[in-house]
Amino acid sequence: MKSPFNYPLFFCFAILFSFAAKAQKNPVKSNEYERPKLVVGIVVDQMRYDYISRFWNGYSEGGFKRLVKGGFNFKNNHYNYAPTSTGPGHASVYTGTTPASHGIIGNDWYDKEIGASVYCAADNTYASVGTASAAGQMSPKQLLTTTISDQLKLHTQSRSKVIAIALKDRGAVLPGGHTADAAYWFHGKKEGSWISSTFYMEALPSWVTQFNRKVPQQYKKPWELLKSEKAYTQSGLDKNNYEGAYRGETAAVFPHDLASLWEANGSYDILKATAYGNSLTADFALAALKGENLGKGIDTDFLAVSFSSTDYVGHQFGVNSREIEDTYYRLDLDIERLLKALDAQVGSGNYSLFLTADHAAVQVPTYLKDLKIPSGYFDSKVFKENLNTYVADHYGSEDFIENISNYQVFLNRALIAQLDIDLEDMQEDLAQFILQDSAVERSYTAHQMWGGEYSKGIPYILQNGYNPKRSGDVLFVLKPAVISYSKTGSTHGSPQIYDTHTPLLFFGKGFKRGSSFERSEIPDIAPTLAAMLGIAFPNGTTGKPLTQVLE
Repeated sequence: MKSPFNYPLFFCFAILFSFAAKAQKNPVKSNEYERPKLVVGIVVDQMRYDYISRFWNGYSEGGFKRLVKGGFNFKNNHYNYAPTSTGPGHASVYTGTTPASHGIIGNDWYDKEIGASVYCAADNTYASVGTASAAGQMSPKQLLTTTISDQLKLHTQSRSKVIAIALKDRGAVLPGGHTADAAYWFHGKKEGSWISSTFYMEALPSWVTQFNRKVPQQYKKPWELLKSEKAYTQSGLDKNNYEGAYRGETAAVFPHDLASLWEANGSYDILKATAYGNSLTADFALAALKGENLGKGIDTDFLAVSFSSTDYVGHQFGVNSREIEDTYYRLDLDIERLLKALDAQVGSGNYSLFLTADHAAVQVPTYLKDLKIPSGYFDSKVFKENLNTYVADHYGSEDFIENISNYQVFLNRALIAQLDIDLEDMQEDLAQFILQDSAVERSYTAHQMWGGEYSKGIPYILQNGYNPKRSGDVLFVLKPAVISYSKTGSTHGSPQIYDTHTPLLFFGKGFKRGSSFERSEIPDIAPTLAAMLGIAFPNGTTGKPLTQVLE
């Protein structure tokens, strides 16, 4: 008689049970929330998108080329607000939103409550650390929302370490957010030291004091071309009419003898306006990497680095200068040094990095004029005189204009209410008058910004930069390539595309390789990082994760 017991079936169940038991003892590790050991944010001040392609043939394989070839390149990346300047730029990169929400509406702005101008990072309730001057009296108190670095600290119960570094105080304070372990910036003058604020610490760490004693003075040397002169094919003639010379120079040409120009240009401050300022920043970032043991803990750390000298050099010499070309070739090598140090300390594949800019810049209008391209200059003094005269003639007093700054007009609302003048009508009247200025392309009222909802074009960009409690009553935009600046050097700040188009590169753990021509916007960076890290978005986020880059 055949046995009813099914031996083959029994053995199948036994084998499955055995595998299940082993799986329970040794569960498969999920990579779902496996985070990098370190996130590195790089902001290159005043970097136009086309600097990647323009200087491509002069770059090494280990700097910008490594990031582009080994990472993801968003080729149509833009700022979606104005003014396009350093303070708002850094705030927007790290908060995932625009000035409309985070409140940093300029480097400086007119505070309607106190009736005076305020600086985006100033805070005299804290003392300087590392200097007896007031240069360290800074904090992020003006920033109204959290940053991606804040969210990382919140997520890990503050176990993550956040360090922010820049020559400019605002380039360190704003990316560091409200919870950074440290933010450092460079104080020039006769001191030449990296400093901080009691908001972060009571005394500089020993690795910082050791760095200050040894490194900055090494850059008191001539700024010479990095390559042979014939290699500089992506800029204009070295001697031209579009560049500003350092004080004490007869012409803005290479080599720049920094030692002889030292005293006349603020001693160590001159380094900021040379390519050496970026190298000094890279040196300090490498010292921070080692001194703070970044990427060595259980939780993800964050290093925010801003290269500020590109902005100083652009302002001084212009975007078509040989100085700019040389600065980017040298920055390329500094980025290569940083990547090699990250590979060695954190490990290739263990860190995640992004690179972008806080704004771009315009070509020098005098240069464009010589090429018969429409361009020009806006005389802000004459504009103010004309506006005051109009207001006095039509409303009886110049006192109605409290302030004009960041291409905004602030009205004396208390006086307007006292005289029972309709605010909306006055805003509209002044907007119409301002539009008559030959340098102005368009104008808008605060009522339009507050009441409308724009989804594209210049109005969309202005509205994203409009904060109801901090912005002015009338906003105006200059014509393309018309600027309020000196006749030499480049500037920025407008909603025009040459100021908004910036690079955006992602590289390393959690990011795919590739490129995209789809539009991305600066507030998309922080939520993309948050999605990759598996943490909460910054609390004012209006951007979206860029899914193309996420693994």
